[in-house]
Amino acid sequence: MVDIIEVSAILAAAGVLVGIIYYILDIRNKTKLRNLDVFIRMNTSFNISLMEWQQASFKVMNLQFKDSDDFVKKYGSWDTETPTMMAIHTIANFTDGVGYLLKRKLVSTDYVWDVYGPASISFWEKLKPAIEGVRKEYNEPTIFEPFEYLYNEMKKREQQQASKTA
Repeated sequence: MVDIIEVSAILAAAGVLVGIIYYILDIRNKTKLRNLDVFIRMNTSFNISLMEWQQASFKVMNLQFKDSDDFVKKYGSWDTETPTMMAIHTIANFTDGVGYLLKRKLVSTDYVWDVYGPASISFWEKLKPAIEGVRKEYNEPTIFEPFEYLYNEMKKREQQQASKTA
């Protein structure tokens, strides 16, 4: 027969085990948050004002070009320092950073969808021909890969949202 001393010893051991598991999970979460904080502080593309973001957004969404060659003809090379190219870099670098955070699972797809989803889809679709051109020009197929990842994940989410409402 089990007496009260044995039950209390089992409960104490279980309590210690639960405490250890909680502590391990808490340390893992804090490490993830520290990594996120360091990334955001290091990445200057996250340190833009709302006005800079809006101005860059309007410039990017008002670009008119057919393909990569037309883009270069109208707006110049990616390494020029014009207001239009700076706006493109602002948007592309920011969305690249968000895509990186999403790919590393440092932010949730739900959160990114709610805040940046439709806009990131529009930005990628607008800039895709230019980005494909710069990838070829510099022979670097991974330029803005996290931005493309963000686009693909947001398109999946958009389709999920559409199927829920259908």
